Amino acid sequence: MPDLDSVVREISEEMAQRRDRGAVADYIPELAHVDPNQFGIAVIDAEGRVTTGGDSETPFSIQSVSKVFTLTLALGMVGDRLWKRVGREPSGNPFNSIVQLERERGVPRNPFINAGAIAVTDVILSGHEPREALGEILRFMQFLAQDPTITIDERVAASEKRTGFRNTALANYMKSFGVIENPVDYTLGVYFHHCAIAMSCRQLATAGRFLAHNGRNPSTGHNVVSVERARRINAIMLTCGHYDGSGEFAYRVGLPGKSGVGGSILAVAPGKASIAVWSPGLDAAGNSHLGRVALERLTQRMGWSVFGA
Repeated sequence: MPDLDSVVREISEEMAQRRDRGAVADYIPELAHVDPNQFGIAVIDAEGRVTTGGDSETPFSIQSVSKVFTLTLALGMVGDRLWKRVGREPSGNPFNSIVQLERERGVPRNPFINAGAIAVTDVILSGHEPREALGEILRFMQFLAQDPTITIDERVAASEKRTGFRNTALANYMKSFGVIENPVDYTLGVYFHHCAIAMSCRQLATAGRFLAHNGRNPSTGHNVVSVERARRINAIMLTCGHYDGSGEFAYRVGLPGKSGVGGSILAVAPGKASIAVWSPGLDAAGNSHLGRVALERLTQRMGWSVFGA
């Protein structure tokens, strides 16, 4: 078995030398200022050993990676009733597309595209004030990461709200079909804020550990979700976690994963490790370019693909 410390160190050094870094998500003004030359990685194995490289302690806006955790929360609240308001199929379209909503009467294709995550956020909001719903999401993230210092980057949240015209259109369109039940401004406010949660690679890898170990955090012994639910969340991550680049990610990396336009990717090697990578430059599909390259090299060298070594 290759030495994980050596592999992570080598990958970090290789990523530092790369000149093809992608482009930052400048359509969110606050993210346009992020230095694209940064790269971080954190890997936490089944025994809880943490291996890091690069800018692994630098906090970043996790953006759509938060959708893994809001999906987990919503399933805990309403169970399989959630699937009446959002599907489980790959979209094949950009993350902010409205085309499929028109064809499918306002029901988003999956919980990881923007429309689907807004619908999931609406489920969490029901019966709560926006501040309460947001607090529940943030506390859940702090609990999973075992770190109460995790906060929301208010500048990023405000930046998203100022420029989130397409998300507003998606929410209003779903509202017209009854998929969104709460006031659109309330749902979007919670959505923009949970996407603006700031975490480091180490914190994000820690938060995702339950998905690598059948719904259980092996360090605390706490069961976050059932074995079946963890498996199903991982399945949706594998098929839908990278928007219209999900097939390419499965082909090259071979792990369940979820990306965010802040440049992070949470990946899960079932039974082996939870992995977080971050590099702000994105590819054409809105996924971290170097993050995907680094994960591809990690899975090749460690033999961690779910499709076999």
